Amino acid sequence: MRDYAKVVPTFWTGETGKAIRKRGAEGVVVALYLMSSPTSNMLGLYYQPVLYMAHETGLGVERAFEGLKACIDVGFCQYDEATEFVWVPEMAAFQIGEGLKANDNRCVGIQKDYNGLPDNPFLGDFFDRYQTDFHLRNRRGGEGVSKPLPSQEQEQEQEQEQEQERTSSLRSESSPQLALTGDPTAPADLKAKRADRIRQIAEDARTAYNAILAKPHGQLPACTLLNKSRIKTVERALPTVRQLCQTMFGSEKVTPQFWKAYFETADNDDFHAGRLPGGPGHENWKPDFEYLLRETVIAKLADRAASEDAA
Repeated sequence: MRDYAKVVPTFWTGETGKAIRKRGAEGVVVALYLMSSPTSNMLGLYYQPVLYMAHETGLGVERAFEGLKACIDVGFCQYDEATEFVWVPEMAAFQIGEGLKANDNRCVGIQKDYNGLPDNPFLGDFFDRYQTDFHLRNRRGGEGVSKPLPSQEQEQEQEQEQEQERTSSLRSESSPQLALTGDPTAPADLKAKRADRIRQIAEDARTAYNAILAKPHGQLPACTLLNKSRIKTVERALPTVRQLCQTMFGSEKVTPQFWKAYFETADNDDFHAGRLPGGPGHENWKPDFEYLLRETVIAKLADRAASEDAA
């Protein structure tokens, strides 16, 4: 957390500040919060869940979203829901300055902070905006969030799919009848097996979640149905989960043992277990199955568990 943050008086009289004010008080509160958020940094590019914003401003989730949308609409900031990263494009200029000399020690710190940022859609744009001002090197990012490196299991599946496609293509060329009737070993079979595997992983996660955190054992709402949205949430979390399984068990295979350990870690934290009430405006909010399956939440709880083990 930063010790202090600058809020320039021209925020109230400038064109952007006036535009935000016209859209309502929620936008003003969110703009001021983004410049001084506990999770913010001097770059203006940082991890900022709307949930934290809603709690710490007292706006509640719905009004926090309204305020954030107002800030986005007038160009004050950009937000990516997938990574929960926010970028306030002019924040670094106000917090640090512009046109720093190449030998300014701050340039080294800025480069280090930039290099240490997790993948998000704004890395390339930040570099383009401040390359000259801060003498940045090694542009990161492209059109969006960098795709995670495939796991060993995913690589094997991809290789198998490619081999099936090549075999199917060769058979189709040599046999018109096969081309018309279809190959019984088509890639669709492999995709179906992968979908079944992901569903089983999601079922293992649901079982562990309900047994440890859901009522009546815990405080959170039960996950009674594995719909497409929840299965997709589990699938998106798999790159992080597989890395943790490799670290914890020496294999990337995701087992029920991992989910038991993960949800027990969540149960040891009052906020993630639902024992800590929310702030003004969302006192009744509690984490749920989908929230706890976010990659950022999984990584945070894993870091906390590792820290406690080290202590």
